[in-house]
Amino acid sequence: MRSSEITKAKVLKEATTLFNTKGYKSTSLSDITDATGLTKGAIYRHFENKETLEIEAFQKIMQSIFIELSKKISLENNTRDKLFCVLNLFQSYITDPFIVGGCPLLNVAVEVDDTNMELKQKAQQALAVFRHSIEKIIINGKTHKQVRNLVNEKLVATVLISTLEGGIMMSKLQNSNADIEIVVNHLKNWIVSDILL
Repeated sequence: MRSSEITKAKVLKEATTLFNTKGYKSTSLSDITDATGLTKGAIYRHFENKETLEIEAFQKIMQSIFIELSKKISLENNTRDKLFCVLNLFQSYITDPFIVGGCPLLNVAVEVDDTNMELKQKAQQALAVFRHSIEKIIINGKTHKQVRNLVNEKLVATVLISTLEGGIMMSKLQNSNADIEIVVNHLKNWIVSDILL
């Protein structure tokens, strides 16, 4: 890896952590220079501006999540365990975080609202990819006679994502695992009793 690629990777790594813990608006370029030991000029050689860095950092963190989740899902042999992988990922944001600061999608969605349209679009795209992944698990489950035919995959994806994000928000706000554990247990019971054959 070339020196410029190493520098860019270092900036992205530090910025991603800062954005996800401190917030996109609250993280200043000075915070990033302090974390990386680089000058503003060195950072601007790799990123046109802070907004570009924000977008690349968000895409990088979401890509790492999707890669990790895809690996775990691909190791499972049935619909139940594939869906449980999704639930366990969300639970890990609170109980055993592999990403500091909680769910990056939730963090961005809450923060950008209508203030940063480009970052909001990237968050919408990430949500669409995530939603599609869950829908695909349900559709494949129907094909393999593991999911009830009348189950609506769009409904399942919406309920799973929104309920899990709510559980994360409540647990983070209260510094407690309790709410995300209640949510995950409830969703696992729902999957077993109402979705699977």
